Amino acid sequence: MIKNFEQLKEMLKAMPVKRKVAVVPAQDEHTLEAISHAYRDGMVEPVLIGDEPKIREILAQIGTDADKMTIIHVEDPTEAIQKAADMARDGEVDCIMKGKTETGALMKVLVNRERGIRKNDTMSLLAFMESPNYHKVFAITDVGLLTYPSKDQKKAAIQNAVEAFHALGVEQPKVAILANPKMKETVEAAEIKEEGVEGCIIEGPISYDLAMDPASAPIKGYVSPVAGDADLLVVPDIVSGNIAAKTITVIGGGRTGGVVLGAKVPVLLVSRAASADDKYMSIVIAALVGSR
Repeated sequence: MIKNFEQLKEMLKAMPVKRKVAVVPAQDEHTLEAISHAYRDGMVEPVLIGDEPKIREILAQIGTDADKMTIIHVEDPTEAIQKAADMARDGEVDCIMKGKTETGALMKVLVNRERGIRKNDTMSLLAFMESPNYHKVFAITDVGLLTYPSKDQKKAAIQNAVEAFHALGVEQPKVAILANPKMKETVEAAEIKEEGVEGCIIEGPISYDLAMDPASAPIKGYVSPVAGDADLLVVPDIVSGNIAAKTITVIGGGRTGGVVLGAKVPVLLVSRAASADDKYMSIVIAALVGSR
């Protein structure tokens, strides 16, 4: 069980070899501030790919010594993204972080069948959450990539998340497929539970309160090892996932860190509007679940 985000930070600090995070294109102030913070804390080793003169200029402005960073000069943004993908395929970097580019432009290169880093047909965005009202770190999928996932896409997203939990040391994550009675998602949830996904315990259909509140299950007579102890919440669609995650953070006092899974390395699509803590924890989580 992972109790909080501080535990994740300590896990990453304890790693003997620092994970390499390719930032591309790296000439973005907000992104460089986040990765520099993680670097100074001894969390990761940045690999900055992009326009080197601009990168150095920004690093000087934010008080980071550029000479201590690995900088690869690739002026064209698309070529810079391709360089990061090539390095990921060759095992030279462990994660890729979006810099000064649109998400669509980044993903177009990364999902390319021939030169990209796609590992399977479904890539999904997993948001890890820490809440003062829950006893451990949990996650929600999908909160920003799969719009209206099919049953097969939900199963693939679960598998992506399960692999991430395994990388964090959670051997049998408890999966709650959220659904309300008499809706399409209820049938799919029951089918996914019946078919199963390797490496986890699945319950569904199950309501949010039963999945997250230990007091609800006894009251409603609901018996399941997942009830009140879920590690992963599988939401019906991107809207409900996004609302759930933002409700927990905006008015629930929670924290979050998100990462795209299903590629050869984790991908960080951190919004410029995200808090500094969200960006920092996204880097920490991506580095932990990335592998060489």
